Amino acid sequence: MAAVLVTALIVVATIAIAWTARDEERASARSRVALIRTIAYSLFTVLITFELAAGALWDLLEIEYVRVVLTHLGYPLYLLIILGVWRGPGAVALLAPRFPRLKEWAYAGAFFDYTGAAASHLLKGDRVGLWMPPLAFTTFTLLSWALRPASRRLTGIAPTAKMRVASWLVPVLTVAAMLVIGFFTLPKGGPPQ
Repeated sequence: MAAVLVTALIVVATIAIAWTARDEERASARSRVALIRTIAYSLFTVLITFELAAGALWDLLEIEYVRVVLTHLGYPLYLLIILGVWRGPGAVALLAPRFPRLKEWAYAGAFFDYTGAAASHLLKGDRVGLWMPPLAFTTFTLLSWALRPASRRLTGIAPTAKMRVASWLVPVLTVAAMLVIGFFTLPKGGPPQ
C-alpha cells in the first residue's frame, strides 16, 4: 500500500511540476524534445525532492533506520538534526518557482549530501547496495539541474571564452599555494589541552 501511495505521489507531482514548467515556458515554441525535457526535469526533481523531504522527516524523528546507519558509519547522532533541518527547506527551494540562486544552493546541498553518503559507505567498505542509491540520487540531482527550465536558472553569469582560463587559473594556483603553505606549517603532536 505504501509503495502505491509513493508511486501515485510521484506521478501526480511530476505532472504538476511539468504543467508548471510548461506554463513558465509557454512563450517559447513547444516541440516534442521540449516536452520530453520538461517531463524528465519534473520526474528527476520530484524524485530528489521526495527523497529530501522524507529524509528530513526520518532524520528529525531520529528513526531507528537512520540511527543504525549513522552509528555504522561512525557519525554522531546529532548529525541527524543538522541534516534534517537543511533537507526540508532544500526540497521546498527546488520546487518553488523563481529564486534561482536559492535553487543553486539547494542543488549543491543535495549533491554534497548524496556524494557524502556514497563516499561514507564506500570508505566504510560497504557493499554496492548501500552506496549505489546515493550515487543514483546524485545522478538525479545533476539531471534535474541540467534539465531545469530557463526561468529556474541564474542568468548573466556565463564567463566569456577569454575569461574562462584566467578566471580558473588564479584560484587554482592560489589554492595550490595554500596547500603548500599548509603542508609546511603542519602542527606537531596533538592539540593543546
